[in-house]
Amino acid sequence: MTVARSILLFLLAALAEIGGAWLVWQGWRENRGLWWIAAGVIALGFYGFVATFQPDPNFGRILAAYGGIFVAGSLAWGVVVDKFRPDRYDLIGAAICLVGVAVIMYAPRSS
Repeated sequence: MTVARSILLFLLAALAEIGGAWLVWQGWRENRGLWWIAAGVIALGFYGFVATFQPDPNFGRILAAYGGIFVAGSLAWGVVVDKFRPDRYDLIGAAICLVGVAVIMYAPRSS
C-alpha cells in the first residue's frame, strides 16, 4: 500500500507542478492574464506541500525521484494538452527516468 500511495502522491505532485507552470506560461506567454498566472502560482504552491506526504523522510531522495516523474509527466502533459508528439528518444529518455525513480524510491534498503 505504501508504494501505491507514493505513486499517487507523485502523480498529484506532477499534476500540480506541471499544471501550475503551464498556467503561468499561458498567462504570460499567451497573454491570458494575471488570473491564469495567479492560478498557476497557487498550483505550484500546492505542489510544494504534496511532497511532504511521501512516506520516505528524506527530502533529497523525494525531490530527486520526483525529477524523473516530472520528465515523464511533462511529456504526457504535452501529448494530452498541447498535442505534442514525442519521438522515440523522448520516450526512451522518459522510460530511463522512470526506472531511476523506481530504483531511488522503491529499492530495498536496510534500516
